[in-house]
Amino acid sequence: MNQNGSEPRKHTIAVLVENKFGVLSRVAGLFSARGYNIESLSVGETLDPSMSRMTLVVRGDEFVIEQVTKQLHKLIDVIKVSDLTEENHVEREMILVRVNAEPAYRAEILRIADIFRAKVVDVTPLTYTLEATGEESKTVALLDLLRPFGIKELVRTGKIAIARSPKTKVRKVEERVGKAREAIKDPVKEQKITGFVD
Repeated sequence: MNQNGSEPRKHTIAVLVENKFGVLSRVAGLFSARGYNIESLSVGETLDPSMSRMTLVVRGDEFVIEQVTKQLHKLIDVIKVSDLTEENHVEREMILVRVNAEPAYRAEILRIADIFRAKVVDVTPLTYTLEATGEESKTVALLDLLRPFGIKELVRTGKIAIARSPKTKVRKVEERVGKAREAIKDPVKEQKITGFVD
């Protein structure tokens, strides 16, 4: 436990930035300057090509993360900072793992892959390369089961995360969609007949 009374824990921080040269190094520099290692980092364009979204996983206490978040807000190229650890969010990571696949163990490896919904993306006479996507706990469990066969190489994307939408807004959208569907099914429902001409 630290001086401020909080224990270091993993924080998932999403940073929306302008898609410019040097922004990544400035953001990462704020963490390294305070002696905190970034455990994983993924960056990619958003729907708007002029903006990128960084997802960082950092282990630290509440005070340090709060200070770093405030410093991130001060960077010119940073648009928005969110600590997803505090929000209701969905998170995933992808791994590619090349594992020894001797003929006697191939069926067992394929059974394990099937349980974890992993895909075989490459096959050689001696190895399988598997692709798996899911929460960190799922990928760790898969690796633990594959390790006895001999893992030749492992590549991880790092965590990506997105906040869940508020349920109240979803209901309003569903109501609008329902009304629109009714109008499409019965387009003459709202029309009034004023009279007939012989």
